[in-house]
Formats: sequence, C-alpha cells, structure tokens
Amino acid sequence: MSAQNSQPQGVFGAIAGMLGFSVLAGVLVAVMLTPGLAVTSLTASNTIGVFDSLPEFIDIGNQPQENKIMAKDAAGNDVLIATVYSQNREEVDSVSQVVKDATVAGEDRRFYEHGGVDVQGLVRAALKNTISGGVQSGASTLTMQLVKNIFIQRALQKPTEEERKAAIADAQRTEIDRKLKEMKLAIGLEKRYTKDEILLAYLNIAGFGNNTYGIQAAAQRYYGVDAADLDLAQAASLIAIVQQPGLRSLNDPEHYAANKERRDIILGNMRVENMITDAEYRAALAVPIDETTVHLAPSNNGCIAALDIAKQFCDYVVKSVKDLKSLGDTPAERHDAWEIGGYTLHTTLNLEVQATAQATLRQYAPADETKLALGASSTIVEVGTGRILVMAQNKGFDDTLDGSGPSNTAINFNTDQPYGGSSGFQVGSTYKVFTLLNWLYSGHGLNEVVNADARTENQASFTDSCDGPYGGPWKFRNDSGEKGTRTVMAATASSVNGAYVSMAMRLDLCQTRKIAESLGIHTAITTDNPDTAYVENKVQSNPSSILGTNDIAPMTVAAAYAALANGGVYCKPIAVDSITNSDGEELPGQAIECNPSLIDAEVAAAAVYALEGAMKGYAANPRNGIPHMGKTGTTDSSKQTWVVNSTSEVTSVTWVGNIVGNYPMRNYRNAAGSGGTLRHSISKAVMSHADQIYGGGAFPAPPARLLTGAGVTLDNFIGQTPENAKSIIEARGLVYADGGQVDSDLPAGVVASTNPAPGTIMATGQTVTVYTSNGSMTAVPDVVTGHPDFDSAEGTLASAGFDTVSEYCAVTTDPLLIGKVVESQPAPGTPYQRTNEVKLGVGKLTC
Repeated sequence: MSAQNSQPQGVFGAIAGMLGFSVLAGVLVAVMLTPGLAVTSLTASNTIGVFDSLPEFIDIGNQPQENKIMAKDAAGNDVLIATVYSQNREEVDSVSQVVKDATVAGEDRRFYEHGGVDVQGLVRAALKNTISGGVQSGASTLTMQLVKNIFIQRALQKPTEEERKAAIADAQRTEIDRKLKEMKLAIGLEKRYTKDEILLAYLNIAGFGNNTYGIQAAAQRYYGVDAADLDLAQAASLIAIVQQPGLRSLNDPEHYAANKERRDIILGNMRVENMITDAEYRAALAVPIDETTVHLAPSNNGCIAALDIAKQFCDYVVKSVKDLKSLGDTPAERHDAWEIGGYTLHTTLNLEVQATAQATLRQYAPADETKLALGASSTIVEVGTGRILVMAQNKGFDDTLDGSGPSNTAINFNTDQPYGGSSGFQVGSTYKVFTLLNWLYSGHGLNEVVNADARTENQASFTDSCDGPYGGPWKFRNDSGEKGTRTVMAATASSVNGAYVSMAMRLDLCQTRKIAESLGIHTAITTDNPDTAYVENKVQSNPSSILGTNDIAPMTVAAAYAALANGGVYCKPIAVDSITNSDGEELPGQAIECNPSLIDAEVAAAAVYALEGAMKGYAANPRNGIPHMGKTGTTDSSKQTWVVNSTSEVTSVTWVGNIVGNYPMRNYRNAAGSGGTLRHSISKAVMSHADQIYGGGAFPAPPARLLTGAGVTLDNFIGQTPENAKSIIEARGLVYADGGQVDSDLPAGVVASTNPAPGTIMATGQTVTVYTSNGSMTAVPDVVTGHPDFDSAEGTLASAGFDTVSEYCAVTTDPLLIGKVVESQPAPGTPYQRTNEVKLGVGKLTC
C-alpha cells in the first residue's frame, strides 16, 4: 500500500481518537464537576447514558498469594517445608516511602490530585494521539491500572484456558466502552478507599514478570530483600518493570538496559517532583543494573522446591487440598480458594522421624540402582488418629517434564493414584491378616489346627457370596516347603500358605473382603480401568487374593493394621492438623475420622496376639522392651517385599521391591545386605526412632474363646477299632483318613496312632489321619532288673519272639554283677520289631 493511500485512514483514525477522548473528557468533567448540568450535545448525552449504565464500584479483594506448608521439628517448632502458589505474591500491609514515590513518579504523577481519572492527562493524551495519528497514550491513572489488574486477576482464575484467554483479552481492550468502564470503576474506588490504600493495592497486585506479582515478591525475587528494605535505585528499577514486564523484568540480563533506561526516567521524575535530592538522584543513577546488583533468587514454588526430605509428602498434601473442607463446600471451591492462596497448612509430619526414614531408605535402597527399578517406601500413621507421621521413599521427587533421570520420580510410592501415587503393589502375606480376622470373627480360635500342606485345590471348593462361584484347579506352594498340620497361631508366625488356604476354605471370601474394606482396604487405582477384572476401588476376593495378589498402597495397609492396634476402630489417614488463613484466622484441618469396623475389640486383640507372635521372629523387631506386632509379605518370585511393624501408638509399613519389572529381591544384593532382608533393616531403624518419641504399651490380652475357638478336641482312639474312630471323627465334623498300617506293639488291626495327636484342637472340616497296628512289634521284656545271666535272659527274650540276641561288655564295679545282665538295647518295655537284634550288656570289671 502506498503512502498516499494510507494517509486518509490515518487521518480518520486520528479524528476518531480525538473525538472519542474529547467526548470522554467532556463527559467526565460533567459527571465529576457538574453532574446536574444539562448537556445539549447528542454525542455527549449518549455517552453519559452509557456511562450511567456501568457499575459504580469494584472490590479490591484478595489477590492470589503464597500458600505455606509447615511441619514440626524435634523441638516442636513450626518449620516451613514448602511454598506453593499460582502467582508468586506475598501481600504486605505497608511499603516504604521510596517505593510509593517511585510508583507515583513512574506511573501517575498527579495521583494525589485527581479523583480516579486524570482529566488534564486525558485531554493531553487525546491531543497527543491526534498529532501522532494513532493511540500513543491512554492516560490511565494508577487507580485505572488497579481496576485493569483486578480484572486480569479475575480472568486468570477462570476454570479453563479458553475462558482465561477470553477474559484477559477483554480486560486488556482499549476501546472507548472499556475505558469508560475503567474510569467509572476508578472513580468508585476513589470514593471507597484512601489514596494510600489504592496505592498499596496496586503495589500488591502489579505484575513484575516471571510469574512474580506484588512488590514484596519482586523485591525478594530480584534483590533478595523485603520490600521495606529496598533502596532508591532498587525501588525505581522494580517500578520500571510494571509497564512492560516482558521487556524490562530482571530475570533476564538482556532486559537490563531497557530496565535502566526506564528506571532513570523514573528517578528523573522523582527529582522533578522534589521527592529526592540532587545528590540522591545522582547516586541512584550511578548504580549499575548487572550481576553485581541483581541477585536473582531461585524459584521456591511447589513441591520440587520443598524441603528435601518432605517433597513427596508436600505433593500428597497439595493433592489433598480437595479434601480440606475449611477451604470450601465443594472440591471446586477448595481449589479456587487454594489458587487465591494465603493459607498456612500445619501438617502431621514429624520431621525428626521423617529424616531418619528418608536417610535409611536411601542407604538401604539406593535411588541410582541399575540392576532393577528398585523402589522402597516407609509410612507411619498414628494409632487412634490416622495422622500421617512419616511418608518417605528412596527416589527423589521431580514432577518436571524431563524428570531429572532415573533417581527421581513424580510418583509417591506410599499412596493412591489420585494423590500422586502408583497403581499399588501386590501386598503378599500382609493380606493374610484379613483371613485371620474372618477366622476369628467366625468364632474359630488361634490354637485350632489346620492342614498346612502345599497342594492343588479346586476353586469350586471356596465360598464367595460376592463374586463366586469359581472353578478350575489352583496350585499353590509353601515358601519354605512346610508340610503337615499347624495351629493357626504357628501358621501365622511362619506365614504358611497351605494353612491359610485351609482356613479360607472354611470361610466366606466375600466376608473376608468386607472386613478388609471396613478397615479401609482398597486398591491404589481408584478410577475405571477396562483392563482389570475388578470394580472401581474394590479389592478382589477370589482364592488367590488370600495370599495377597491385590495391588494396594503402603499407607492403606498401615491404616488397616493401625485399626487392629486401636481395638478394631479404623481411622482414615490425614495430613493436615490445622489451617491459618491470610487474616491469621485459625481454621480446622482434616477432621479425625475414626469408625468401628466389622471386627470387635476381642477379635482385634486375638489377631494382634498372633501378630505379636509373628513379630518375635522378625529382624525388624527393635527388641527394645516395647511390644511390637506385625506381619511380613513376599509375593511370587519375591518381586515385592513388605513388613508391617506396629506398637500400640504407631504403625509403620515398609515396602521394598520392583517399581516395574520382575527382578527377584532375594537374588538382589547391595552394600547394605540381601534384597530379601532390606525391609527389616529399614523398618527396625525407623521404628526404633519412632519408639523413642511415641513409646508403646502392652496390647490387650486375647479372650480365651478365641484361643480355643469353635474347634474340636481330638479324642484318644489308641487301641480302639478304626471303625469306632471313624464314626466319632465324622460325627464331630472332621474328615477321617485311613493312613494304613504301621509297626506297633498293639494288637493288629486296632488304632496305633493319629495325626494330629490326641488332645489337638481341630478346626471342623480338617482331616484326621488314622493309622492301624500291624501287630509286628512287642515290648522288650525286662531282663535287667533281676540281673540274670546271659543264657537265662536270652531264653526269656526267645520266649517273647526275639530270636536274635547278642552280648556286649558293660563295665561294672559291683563284683556281684560280674557275668550278669546289667543293661539292654533297646531298653526294657520298648516296642520293638521281633525280627530285630536285641543286645544285652553283661557286667565285667574291664572291657
């Protein structure tokens, strides 16, 4: 386009600008000075109508500020562990005079003279725009800029990116209707607030580049000082940013020259307005803007910048904001309140024990291990409250896009997916406790004996009123090859799979699941997943679940076991004790939510008693005089390893295993020890420290009824006919099995022995194996008491059917026993095969 063609358009634009701003000037004069004056101009009248239809005031309101997350140190003092914000801002109640003066000199030199709109400046801007042929000056006052910034802040809080962009574009429009709105609202602000209040609000809301808002955050970000401590050159340099943050912010050295140019103009304005002396002016001009004067502080925003030992916990707390009812009635309201910020969250974390846990995990499970994707975590919850005292893991926290390598992760191994966690890990034998609880809940006892053999069972033999029936063979093994029978107490201590399968076959698997769920058990994945067979958040109850195939987060397991130590009362884990808002008002944190489960205190006590017995054999036991109970868990191929370790006061869960992959932990070894035992070393160190702080007392004794339970005491059938034994065994709800004949001195055909032995408490449905005598044995006659000679003794033995008799020398000091029988092998009365050799010791002085 030629210059000749462009000129009329420029002239037209200039005329339109002149007319627009002239009308505005006339309207504002009429409204501010003579509101009752009859205005005859049609244009002015129309503009006044538009003006009158606009709202008259806008609230300054609270602007987005920092949120702070706190925890307690060893002395009980609050320690800042993280600062989280959508905008880096910290509102201040006052600023120094030099900051005020620099702001007025740089942005609105007649600020203290106008009523929100600078009419003189407006007219001058219109003339300037006319002369220039375009809009070169908008004559916005500080108050009008505050209005615009308030609208921009509101725009930034819109729920979607599309809505935010549209609202920001609207707030930044320069059309006359928008200017009219800013002007009227600015007049309204001036009526409601003092000049100092408006100036302070502007300084708290203004943007200083790099997501830094407000003079306090800018002072700390660019100079490492508080706003109250800014010197003249620093104050002018910061105010130089606000008009063009993208070109003049101090986060980039390339902006230094542009910033200095504007800074020096502001300093000149301050001198003209007699805000500073000539000497102060010259001294400030001489201050360079470079790396010697700008001290850029690193970003402190978010959990990646949190205290090193508490990064994962910080992320968990931030993701728990949706649960903080003090911040709003709905999750959306709580999110919006958190975005506005100004909250201080006082959390449950014990930094002293957390530090021990974090250091121990990194020692025993190195984050940089290359043999496998090695993961490890430690969670401690407080019994009776659910307060999370420790949340630690071996990997560092990094939620940036690049992730900073394999030693870091954004995943929190301790918790569920919606709170930043993984999809969970198979829990192995730690899940057996829920079969144990159902066993006790159903009236069975710890001393009842069950079949502990590894074997193949038909899944149709299991009852599951929720999801059954099942079908097909299920083969399982015992980790240490155990065979025979075990009491439930012993089977728990040794974690024998066969015994627990036998127990489960006498129970309803659905009831086991319901008991687990009443103790807070759920899968770590809590969203719909079409690739899995289970319903959202529900654990599976099929036969293999007995041995711990569900994927569950460690914190969930810890809370369930803590409920046992709490008499069966489950407390939901919480992370926030209290909240302080920006006004210093104390608000409730997460309420302690404790509710009875399906098990009562007696069932809990009996289960804990069995788990105490198990813990006595674990290397995780601190053995410090404080009672501990717990359970180990190891999955197939030792892919995941667990140990629960609890006192009456706190419950910990330690997990060490594969984050991904199937590397056997028992095949792994590092400088700290064998992979299969790392969980014990970690748990012992962490709980030893926790015990020093929280202590612990004795657990309640189990009731006698849950020791014997509903079991059947096995009768003594020795010497009876097998037919009689069978009828009694089956009448008592047990299963009779013929074990065949065995060598015995009892008459052939009678019961010689049983397995289990007489007097054993048997669970109904269990098998009693009966062995009958083949009559092949006879008790060795007593040929020692009367001390006969060898020939007489041999004759007596022959009469009893022992045809093979031999003599050996037996030293004696009694001369009367020389040549006499003084001992026999086997001893008199011993049942013995008649075809076997009997040896007689004949006395001699020397051999």
